[in-house]
Amino acid sequence: MTKHIVVLTGAGMSAESGLKTFRDADGLWEGHDVMQVASPYGFKTNPELVLDFYNQRRRQLLTVEPNSAHYTLAQLEQDFRISIITQNIDDLHERAGSSNIIHLHGELLKVRSTFDDTDILEWKTDLFLGDKCKNGYQLRPHVVWFGEDVPMMKNAIEISQTADILIIIGTSMKVYPAAGLIHYIPENTPIYFIDPNPNISGHNYLTVISEKATTGIQRAINLITG
Repeated sequence: MTKHIVVLTGAGMSAESGLKTFRDADGLWEGHDVMQVASPYGFKTNPELVLDFYNQRRRQLLTVEPNSAHYTLAQLEQDFRISIITQNIDDLHERAGSSNIIHLHGELLKVRSTFDDTDILEWKTDLFLGDKCKNGYQLRPHVVWFGEDVPMMKNAIEISQTADILIIIGTSMKVYPAAGLIHYIPENTPIYFIDPNPNISGHNYLTVISEKATTGIQRAINLITG
């Protein structure tokens, strides 16, 4: 039976493509307090600032390409059942060819209605005040802001519960609820943790690979395939 590898990815997965990791060491995003640009309160208080922030992110995303780590994960589908659970809002996994991806925190190249959160549109240009859904309500980025529910979490938990192997790439495992997924994998599941500055311990069957995504994923695969 084909083994099921669940891959949990964070900002470090896309950093080598040139995408900035949003949050700096001081907790600011591009000089902004996170609550100004990534919360319902921020959007209500200064929607232009929030839209501009995500417009800049969207423009940048369209100038970069997947890196070899993205392509390596896509190629793994030839030999394994692969499920990717990503905290990233970029589309680099999709562009590299991966076919089974859950975006926990939403997708930058989509927008949705502020009236009906199931009214979701593909969106690759700037989003402005006055851009409205079919019912006449303002559109907003299709991302999960601080203080909002993570609607894909239930799916992610169900997938994690069926893992034969867990690979974690480029995430601090400090952001909840995503960090809690490690508690749902079956007991004795091998875990490969890939990060240049790893800060994980206390798990049996844990292999820590202190490398960036592009080289670390190759080492993990070599260990898995023997």
